[in-house]
Amino acid sequence: MNTFNHTNKPDFILMGLTDSKEIQLVLFVLFLLIYVVTVLGNLGMILIIRLDVQLHTPMYFFLIHLSFLDLSYSTAITPKTLQNLLTLNRSISFISCFTQLYIFILLAATECFLLSSMAYDRYIAICKPLHYPVIMSSRCCLALLTGSYMTGAVDSSVTVFVMITLHFCKSNVIHHFYCDTSPLLSLSCSDTHIVEIIIFIFAGSTILGSLITVSVSYVSILSTILKINSTSGKQKAFSTCASHLLGVTVFYSTLIFTYLKPSESYSLGKDQVASIFYTILIPMLNPLIYSLRNKEVKGAVVRLVKKRQGNRELR
Repeated sequence: MNTFNHTNKPDFILMGLTDSKEIQLVLFVLFLLIYVVTVLGNLGMILIIRLDVQLHTPMYFFLIHLSFLDLSYSTAITPKTLQNLLTLNRSISFISCFTQLYIFILLAATECFLLSSMAYDRYIAICKPLHYPVIMSSRCCLALLTGSYMTGAVDSSVTVFVMITLHFCKSNVIHHFYCDTSPLLSLSCSDTHIVEIIIFIFAGSTILGSLITVSVSYVSILSTILKINSTSGKQKAFSTCASHLLGVTVFYSTLIFTYLKPSESYSLGKDQVASIFYTILIPMLNPLIYSLRNKEVKGAVVRLVKKRQGNRELR
């Protein structure tokens, strides 16, 4: 094993997903296609919502920022992964590694609380529809968004701060395709017990705190939907939150599997698969989930196409 006792600020080497050249090429093409769809899908979602006045509502205000977060943290991970799959140079500097870690935790933690804000929005829309315009005002939406980003910033700042105080002298080889907490902790020759507890507390508070908010909101929503007498009314109420519920389920299940467990239970294969899911696949899936299952977004696309065709005819 390559050891380095001379410094605690080494350049790391990202081992990636495989050593097979054939599999690397397949993964490069696959991840590149996924990333292109991710960029186009999320940018497309942002443009559709911005251009269609009927989508200027609290739910779509949050959805714009969800697309921005998905696009951002996919961009923080995927381009470097593509580079490592295509070249022999897999090194990443100490600063770049922890910058990537900081950005990823910031955006992922922010998304947790943004999803809980979206769940709260659906709760008010279904359970207290008459009070919805008053409660979900522009000021309330901005406060929820700001709180989400501030919480994400605190989580990432604390995590990165406690980790950069560690000495890394066992090896500079990270057995992962990006800089994450568990693979980095395994390289430290310092006592990581306190650091692991701090990270677990902040990650657990972020994931469980937001998940509890989502769960309570949807229990209340389900209770309200069951009280609706008409079948069409139940279907309409459920359709307004079905896409969000699907997105939340996929996102939280992979995060819980990866982060809410002791670092010694880190499994190279299983954790890498889970990481691929929430860093590369979910940012691609979210625009599809929120557009294909959403009649309002489909309607907005149709209106924008007709408007564009009308402008061409006028010319």
